[in-house]
Amino acid sequence: MSPETIGLVGMAILFVLLGLRIPVAFAMFAVGFVGNWILNSPAAALSQLASDSFSLAASSELVVVPLFILMGNVATETGMSRKLYDAAYAWIGSVRGGLASATVVACGGFAALSGSSVASALTIGRVSLGEMDRFNYDNRLSTGVVAAGGTLGILIPPSTGFVIYALLTQESIGRLFLAGVLPGLLLLGMFIVTISILTWFHPEYGPAGPKTTLAEKFGAIGGAAPILLVIVLTIGGIYGGFFSPVEAAAVGAGLVIVFGLLMRSLSLKVLWKAAKDSVVTTATVMLILISAYMIKTFLALSHIPQALGDYLNTLAIPALGVLAIMLAIYLILGCFMEGFAMMVLSMPIFFPVVQQLGIDPIWFGVLVVLTLEMGLISPPVGLNVFIVKSVAPGVPLARIFRGVIPFWIAMLVTLVILVAFPQISLILPNTMIN
Repeated sequence: MSPETIGLVGMAILFVLLGLRIPVAFAMFAVGFVGNWILNSPAAALSQLASDSFSLAASSELVVVPLFILMGNVATETGMSRKLYDAAYAWIGSVRGGLASATVVACGGFAALSGSSVASALTIGRVSLGEMDRFNYDNRLSTGVVAAGGTLGILIPPSTGFVIYALLTQESIGRLFLAGVLPGLLLLGMFIVTISILTWFHPEYGPAGPKTTLAEKFGAIGGAAPILLVIVLTIGGIYGGFFSPVEAAAVGAGLVIVFGLLMRSLSLKVLWKAAKDSVVTTATVMLILISAYMIKTFLALSHIPQALGDYLNTLAIPALGVLAIMLAIYLILGCFMEGFAMMVLSMPIFFPVVQQLGIDPIWFGVLVVLTLEMGLISPPVGLNVFIVKSVAPGVPLARIFRGVIPFWIAMLVTLVILVAFPQISLILPNTMIN
């Protein structure tokens, strides 16, 4: 058989394994390793396994993953994340739909701390759903806004999605973090606009909450001051060029631990739990990355990415048309696959085509991460929807999916805007990093 045929057979076997519910890391590893064995040699496959595992484990850029995860876990366990929600609630909770808007703002703030969509939805959901239920919010709006707001965790930096994209494509993590700022704020604003529109036409969806005095507003800001300071110092430090993403992660993790100790909310038991959860998450990410490198080499040896690029060139489709096709594929796959699995599977095929067509890789990274976000609330998989269901077991799953539809449409509009105006994504990395 030709290398291309072997590559296609390997991908078919991979999707069969995924259909059988084999964990994505193990499925990719098996196909990649056996494929390398066949197309190259047993010695080369074993050598690559050893070298790639060591290279990834020794990569200094990967240090950001456990440190940012630890930072988010400590903030959650010590109650700092609730202070973030309380501050947003005090300032905008008294207007119609204000509690839902406060939830989105809190999700954005927690996203800037943890870089995890699941953590954002779970943490803010635990804090906000009870409050919205207390003020008689329609549970379609309350659960929908938590599921959608949680997706900000992989777009607003520090983003685990951007870190994995950078490692798969050898792009700059710092440039990707900068590129995600304005799109993240744009999406956050689109969510708030969506809430305003929904509550304008259906006031019963989001009744106004109690008014707070100016003193109470500033008191809530004071309570959230430690976590806000961590966000400003870590993210601002990266944007200001004072330290690298790795150094920012270390500073952030160290600060939340110090603040937890000063506030006497961080015990040895709490720190151990946060550290253990961080290790488990990091190990999962590492296993997926090692498997991704294996299958990336297999696809390169099969010449499938090159053949795909050559085929698209023969069709004379403009670069924007090819980009639209790839994004459409991501949107469809997002209905059935977990986001990171989709990225590591597709990037070895799509990224060479992106390079061949001259599409800016940083801009492409932002668009990919946004489509991954959309997959987090797309049926039937919709991981964030199931996370919210675990926090609100009394709300039917179908009702939560109906609640996220307006926010999914808002994300689609944001995606179209980012495709039409690439400078929204590129202005910060192009002006702040030479």
